[in-house]
Amino acid sequence: MINAVRVFYTRCMGMDIHETAEFSLSTRFDRTFPVGVHIGAHSYVAFGAAIMTHDRTRGLYLHTYVGQRCFIGGRSIVLPGVTIGEGSVIGAGSVVTKDVPSGCVVAGNPARVIRTGIKVEEYGRFQNADLTESRLAEAGLA
Repeated sequence: MINAVRVFYTRCMGMDIHETAEFSLSTRFDRTFPVGVHIGAHSYVAFGAAIMTHDRTRGLYLHTYVGQRCFIGGRSIVLPGVTIGEGSVIGAGSVVTKDVPSGCVVAGNPARVIRTGIKVEEYGRFQNADLTESRLAEAGLA
């Protein structure tokens, strides 16, 4: 199903969503200026997140970029013209109003940098996530 939606977004609407990028079916990519949506390789956009490319009140139509290996948390909003650097993580419910440097975690409204120098794997997954998951499983908590 995701592949069919990706084909619609990329071929019919003109969005730039890398073939390895993943997104929830409830993700809201801006359809008013669809060619302004750019999602990098091995990035993930979670449920209910909105990637905006236009602001009708100010008459803006801007390109919005999500870099490679990023994670955009659920119900986040990335405003028009923002660039999210490679390997960054956006906390759930954040409102991203400014560019995000590579390799950091941002959260809040407006989103602020809360951690820098992070290293992530594909889809913005922290390098120690597998270890954490296996420990929880051993304890019967996952």
